[in-house]
Order: sequence, then C-alpha cells, then structure tokens
Amino acid sequence: MNYPTFFNTIPNITLQDPLSNFLGTFEDGVVEFSYLDVVKSAGHSCPTVAGAYITTFKGLEALYGDETPTRGNIAVSLKDDMQEGVTGVIANVITQITGATELSGFKGLNGKFARHNLMHFNANINGAVEFKRLDNNKSVTVSYDHSSIAGNPKMQELMGKLMQGAATPEEKKEFGELWQNRVEAIFNGIDEVITVS
Repeated sequence: MNYPTFFNTIPNITLQDPLSNFLGTFEDGVVEFSYLDVVKSAGHSCPTVAGAYITTFKGLEALYGDETPTRGNIAVSLKDDMQEGVTGVIANVITQITGATELSGFKGLNGKFARHNLMHFNANINGAVEFKRLDNNKSVTVSYDHSSIAGNPKMQELMGKLMQGAATPEEKKEFGELWQNRVEAIFNGIDEVITVS
C-alpha cells in the first residue's frame, strides 16, 4: 500500500483502553492510533480529516498533560449539528480515537466500559470541540482554522478537469500531489491552525 511519506512523520496518539485491557485485546490496554489509521477509516486524507486528528491530538495533550489519556473516559461535545457541513466526518475521526459515540457505541459490561452517550452535538461551548475527562471533570476546548494555509492555485483548475473527466493521467497525479502537499503544510503549521482554551 503506497501513500504520502509524510504520513509517517505525524505523531501517533497513544491511549490506555480499560476495555481492551479487560478483554485481553492489547497488552495493558495500550493502543496507538496513527494518522494513517484514521485515513484508512475515512477513505481519504484532506484538511478536514487532518484537522480532526490534530484537534484530538492537541485536545488530549492539553487535557492529560504527561498522563496517558484513558479511552472511554472522555466526553466529547461539538458545537455544530451532526449533519452540518463536515461535522460528521470530524466526529467519526474523534470517535475512532477516543471511543466516544452519541448513541451507537458500546453499552458496556455490567455497568462498566460504556462508550455510548459520550458524544454530544449542538453544544453551547466557546469553540468547535470540547474534550472532558469523566474522572475529574477537567475540560478543554479546541478550535481549528486552516484558512491561513492555502492550497496551490493550480488545484482549482485541475479539480475542474477531473470533475469533467477531462484530466490526463499526469494531471490527475499532479492534483493528488498538490492536495496532499496542502495537508502536509497544515500538519507543519499546527500552531497556526489550532487554538486550545
């Protein structure tokens, strides 16, 4: 499987998952998610998927500091409606990493390890996404804005050709490379695109 090499330079997100530990899935319940993992699930790499990954990474970093985040112990609130814009895509990435779901998640074992009802939409928060620890109620809010990192102007022309079925194989390849160059630039400019409060 071939993919842009910069995927391998993006830091993984490591969590401790009590359910995985209980069921013997991962040793000590330690689980890692890479950007490649979420790209596989999303089916593509784009500024939205990158932003959701960065949002989760920076949110958990601020929420836990030097501690390892506990998967299934994190409530997530999103300001927007689930069906608005790309909110659903963002929520799916956050769910994959944190385990938090609105209704469809794991209901638990004898009152433990439940993951459902940990994600909420249309939240009254001062930012895009709020991450909250269930053990101590500490929370952080994260906002993502990648508008300062523009794509190559040629992308629009190439996308038009692709959508019309008029692009050559070389133009198709060039468009994909330019698209991923922008995603890489977003990861390289994390401090420009993320606000944590």
